[in-house]
Amino acid sequence: MINTVLFDMGGTLEDIYIDETSKQESAQGVLRILRAHGLGPDLDIPAAIRLLAEGWDRYAAYRGPTNRELKPEEIWGNYVLTETGLDFDAVRPFAEELAHMWEVTHYHRRLRPHVKEMLEGLKGLGMKLGVISNTAALYQVFRTLEDYGIRDYFQDVTLSSVTGYRKPDPNIFLVSLNQVRSTPEQCAYVGDTYSRDVIGPQKLGFGATFHIHSFLTQSRDGDVPKEVRATYTIQDIYEVYTILRDQALQGAC
Repeated sequence: MINTVLFDMGGTLEDIYIDETSKQESAQGVLRILRAHGLGPDLDIPAAIRLLAEGWDRYAAYRGPTNRELKPEEIWGNYVLTETGLDFDAVRPFAEELAHMWEVTHYHRRLRPHVKEMLEGLKGLGMKLGVISNTAALYQVFRTLEDYGIRDYFQDVTLSSVTGYRKPDPNIFLVSLNQVRSTPEQCAYVGDTYSRDVIGPQKLGFGATFHIHSFLTQSRDGDVPKEVRATYTIQDIYEVYTILRDQALQGAC
């Protein structure tokens, strides 16, 4: 019987997407932070966008095959900003400032419709709730949950930036399971990518997986075999509650 529901953050609890405006604003944000610390490189916005994209590609080449997440000072100092002449020691004092700004500016974010009603319904069923998120910032997810007014629903928030492991690595899921004190078969996982949010939980023997489409789905799932399927494919996040409510009612009969 499912008694725990764990959620992905970006693309699942919240809608998330990138466009030319967000690319420009995040590049401006990086330059603003660097210059505030007396380190601003002489770059215009188009050049900064290209440099940052190349830097993130370098980091992706590391984290993709390893499913490991480095700390913000390592990401920005050893990968993203290396072509500016900056390094780990130079960016360490303000690396989290860069990381947080990037997460909330490079991505447009908004809470999905019906999330609060869904969480309230699951709470009424007595479900334990948690978040497992891949993120390159230490605190952004916590603060964003607070901003959305839903932080108090979750007994646990497990982040790749804290654990050092990225989904679908089993360790990030196991950290959360230990925090909420649930076994895999008692858990459902809800996410927007098959590569991270379905394959990972299924390999650990989760009781159910839910998949909901997002802007990120196609870009993250290009190499996923077609036979990979979630237990449930949903269009509205509220369906997580209605499906588990109906299961609970059937179990009580």
